[in-house]
Amino acid sequence: MRISAPSGAPRPSAPVSGDAGAPRLLLATHNEHKRREFARLLRSASGELQWQLASLPADLALPPEDGETFAANALDKARAAAAGTRRVSVADDSGIEAAALDGAPGIRSARYAGEHASDAENLAKLLRQAPPASPLRYVCALAYVDPEHGIERVFEGRCDGRLAARPRGERGFGYDPAFLPDDGPPELTMAELTDEQKDASSHRGRAVRALLEWLRGD
Repeated sequence: MRISAPSGAPRPSAPVSGDAGAPRLLLATHNEHKRREFARLLRSASGELQWQLASLPADLALPPEDGETFAANALDKARAAAAGTRRVSVADDSGIEAAALDGAPGIRSARYAGEHASDAENLAKLLRQAPPASPLRYVCALAYVDPEHGIERVFEGRCDGRLAARPRGERGFGYDPAFLPDDGPPELTMAELTDEQKDASSHRGRAVRALLEWLRGD
């Protein structure tokens, strides 16, 4: 899904360059796991023009994720970051949908076992409620907001898979230890993949590549 700027809006211009001359995008997150993954995805997918991430100021609060969709939550966070810094900002909202649970936990993936639940607690609840081998889908909505030109876009990436019988692997985070991607190496969870294998098929990797294709004008 893509949400476009109004008709006739200009194409995006390059954000402010960093010290090395590479344009930067401000990532609206205080999650260090997510920041590292986005930085890696930008490095691997940028091509000749090497985009970099600028960090969100520590004292800039983001709005609660109380929207009805992943896209709404992502846009709220990107808009808040752009308004607070006046810089081109990106933000994502992502989660997992279980077919056996009618799409739950969905937008409540980070709070599935409670408002302050840990990744391990959320994953344990999913394993209790959904049967092994049942279909899963990772979803990522990635919002881009350019406050100077009034441009807003949302790019969505998805990754289909199945629920593992038990958690496996030490890499990744969130629900990765129990997510078996359909187009990954057979019987390996997301938490067992190398960074390169995960980035090729992950929901976040696909959303980032869609954003970069648009920024390049592909």
